[in-house]
Amino acid sequence: MQPPISRRAFLATGSALVLSGCAVPRGAPTRSEVVKGAEDEEAGFMLELVTRERLALYPEWGDPEAKTRTGWPNGGVPPTDQRLAPGDRLGVRVWDAEESSLLSGAGAPFADIANVVVTSSGHITLPYVSRVHVSGLTLDGARERIQEQMTSISPSAQVQLEVKEGRRNSVEMIGGVATPGTYPLTERNLPLSSLIAAAGGVDGSLENPQVQLTRGSNVYRRSLEHVLASPANDPPLQGGDRVVISADQRTFKALGAANREEVIRFDAPKVSALRALSMMGGMSDTRADPRGILVLRSYPRLTGGQPYGSDHTRVVFSFDLTNAEGLFNADEFALQSDDIVMATQAPATTTTRVLALMGGFFGFGRSVSNL
Repeated sequence: MQPPISRRAFLATGSALVLSGCAVPRGAPTRSEVVKGAEDEEAGFMLELVTRERLALYPEWGDPEAKTRTGWPNGGVPPTDQRLAPGDRLGVRVWDAEESSLLSGAGAPFADIANVVVTSSGHITLPYVSRVHVSGLTLDGARERIQEQMTSISPSAQVQLEVKEGRRNSVEMIGGVATPGTYPLTERNLPLSSLIAAAGGVDGSLENPQVQLTRGSNVYRRSLEHVLASPANDPPLQGGDRVVISADQRTFKALGAANREEVIRFDAPKVSALRALSMMGGMSDTRADPRGILVLRSYPRLTGGQPYGSDHTRVVFSFDLTNAEGLFNADEFALQSDDIVMATQAPATTTTRVLALMGGFFGFGRSVSNL
């Protein structure tokens, strides 16, 4: 029979565990482990303690080309009658009461001239009156101008017009809605939101939907929330515009002593460090260090003078959530796509787990002694 295991032996074992640390499994590193060596000149990253005074600097860091803002067209323009443009196709009906009309056949009260195309110069060609310039006119204005020309050969002529909008008077709704397709602009300055509604609304499965508007060589991007927030953000459409709505593709990586460790999509136009912690399911009550919340970010390229004159492309932002200022700072710090958000493990956690382990050993030792 083996002799009982002594308390002294267990104390020695527990002390060794505390000193080594590696014998106790952990789910996350401590803050000191992650930022170790940050003060060294040859460190591969820079440690940034986030303060209220420094918050305004961060949006200016990084590659200036990557941060180019595309702008967004102004909204709030009231719709008006559409104007004819090259590519539109007209249906012209000329009523003529003259018995010997040149326009209508014998016994016919009217003549139809179908599929009359507005040319690139803005003209249409009609029998007996040659070319008529109609581009830039409303449908009613074009009707009056054509009728003026027709009355020169038939004083009683009356003109009716129908229009099938060409590409310059239509927009393409590419995707992200119930019914994508090409939509004619029946009104000039039709708001973007009206097009979305006409296309059946946004696909409900899209998380934090983003609107991309392509106009010529310009590409504009904004969240749908931004577009709908104010009429001033709801731009009028122009012929040839292309619109697509898609889910927000930005993500961040959640790691450490949190309830979720995975890649998480942005769920709002702005996701703060504090919001990210909430999306991660919060910090683990028994493991996380509220003084060691970290955001790790890689910049493609840093410009001179940032930060502290450093040329590091890797920055570790550190937050202390044990006070009100730290909480406010975390709530105002905007994440960028591909950031790593880490809840580090509290240093006391390892010691607590060792003591719990030692307590288990002692209980086992007493049991053995009683045998």
